[in-house]
Amino acid sequence: MAFVMAMDANTSQVSLLHRISSIVSSNRTVDEMLGEIVGMTVQVTGCDACLVYLLESGTGDIVLRASQVPHAAEIGNLSMRIGQGVTGWVVENKSVVALAEHAQEDKRFIRLPGLVEDTYEAFCSVPLINSGEVIGVINVHHRDRHDHAPEEVSLLTFIGEQMGGALTRARLMDENARLVEETQEMKRQLETRKLVERAKGILQYKFHLTEEEAYLRLRNESRRLRRPMRDLAEAIILTEDLSRKASEPGSLEREIEGD
Repeated sequence: MAFVMAMDANTSQVSLLHRISSIVSSNRTVDEMLGEIVGMTVQVTGCDACLVYLLESGTGDIVLRASQVPHAAEIGNLSMRIGQGVTGWVVENKSVVALAEHAQEDKRFIRLPGLVEDTYEAFCSVPLINSGEVIGVINVHHRDRHDHAPEEVSLLTFIGEQMGGALTRARLMDENARLVEETQEMKRQLETRKLVERAKGILQYKFHLTEEEAYLRLRNESRRLRRPMRDLAEAIILTEDLSRKASEPGSLEREIEGD
């Protein structure tokens, strides 16, 4: 029986290693990575709740980013400072904290608003590591007393070490994608501004309007037709270009010859 139990445990660990390897070599997003961390943590510990916090480099805050139990209002909003609470202590000291019972009685413990998990009995906190630096924390909660076996803590630590690097790469990919989108959006806005300026100039010339009057006419017509101002500006420019070509000497003859 002991052999069978040991074999099952080894099989489970091998399965976990394969899963981590697959995730690390993938192109998952940050949110997908966080979901995987929660799933693996639950698999390893059988916990009642798992919370994942990430360290924000810009502010130095430790922010709640994922949870096994739904926390719609807290995700992305609930935060603490380095050194604050057990979670902050783990970030500051790069060490694991495992409390089998009476977690709230630990002198480092602080209860955060909105987290029912903070009322649970047992608590374990493991750092997420990238290149030797803490980038976040995995928190594991059990409603009842729970002795965190060395093998369990070792697996959690391994998850924290492997997934820390994967998370960092995913965050860089997400940031790069955001910057690309911002650049494209700025380019679109610049192109729109140029088109609107050209359309305004046409309206000013044709109807003897001031720049402000031309802009207001464009804006009001855009609202009336429920069309983007860019589309309206393009239509005005196209109409003007066609009108100019039609009025050029010999344009009709050229069209006939072209036919």
